[in-house]
Amino acid sequence: MRETDFVGGFAKGLKVIEAFGEAQPRLTISEVARATGLDRATARRCLLTLSELGYAHFDGKFFELTPRILRLGHAYLSATPLPRLVQPHLDRLSEAVGQSASASVLDGTDIVYVARAAQKRVMSISLVPGSRLPAYCASMGRVLLASLPEAEARARIMATDRKANTEHTRTDPDELMAELVRVRSQGFAVIDQELEIGLRSIAVPLEDARGRVVAALNVGAPAAAVPVEEMTSRFLPAMREVQAALRSLLQ
Repeated sequence: MRETDFVGGFAKGLKVIEAFGEAQPRLTISEVARATGLDRATARRCLLTLSELGYAHFDGKFFELTPRILRLGHAYLSATPLPRLVQPHLDRLSEAVGQSASASVLDGTDIVYVARAAQKRVMSISLVPGSRLPAYCASMGRVLLASLPEAEARARIMATDRKANTEHTRTDPDELMAELVRVRSQGFAVIDQELEIGLRSIAVPLEDARGRVVAALNVGAPAAAVPVEEMTSRFLPAMREVQAALRSLLQ
C-alpha cells in the first residue's frame, strides 16, 4: 500500500474505539490518550467525533460506546457465512457432549468468537460472538497459531502481552513454540487451566475444501468434572465428525 493511501485520521479513530472493552467501558480523554498512545488533543477530537456521530456517549467527563457501535461488528458477521454454517453443528455438538462449544478466528494476537453454543458457564466472563481472548493461552488460539508459518506464529507470540493468568499458564516463547509443534503434529490442542482456574478445553482446526485452516472449534469443560487425561477420549471423536462435516461447506 502506498503511503498516500493510508488515512491516518481513520486509523486513529479505530484505535480509540479499540481502547474500550469489558474492563474499561467508560474512559476519560486522558485514559484514552494513554491507552492508544495518541496525544490528548487527538484523542479528544476522535472521541468528540464518535459522540457527534452517535457511536459514543459523553457525560461531561467519561465517554462510553453506544449500541450503534454494534453495526461495525454486525457488518462482518452478516457478510461472512462462517457463523451461519458453523452454528447448527455447534448446537448439535454441544448437546451431544453436554458442554459448551465455540468457533473462532484469529485476529492479530487474539481469537475472536464467531459462534457459540453454551450449555453451562464455566468461565468467569461471558463469551459471545465478538468476544476476544489472547491466542497464546486459549485452545483455539493454539490451533490457529499452529496453522501459521513458524516465523509468523513466533512473531505473534512475541507481540503478545503474555501474562500468567494462572500458575499453569505457559508464557515462555520457546515453550509455546514447542507446544505449537506438538499441536500441529497431533491435530488438536488441549488447555488445562491456563486461561482460568477450573477451565479445560480442547480445540481442532476447521479447514475449507482446499485444506486451509479458516477457523477453530473447541469444547470447554469444568476441570472438576472432566480429568485432563479424558479430554480427548470424551470430546475429540464428536469434534472430528463436525470437522469433517464442515470441510466441504467452508469455502
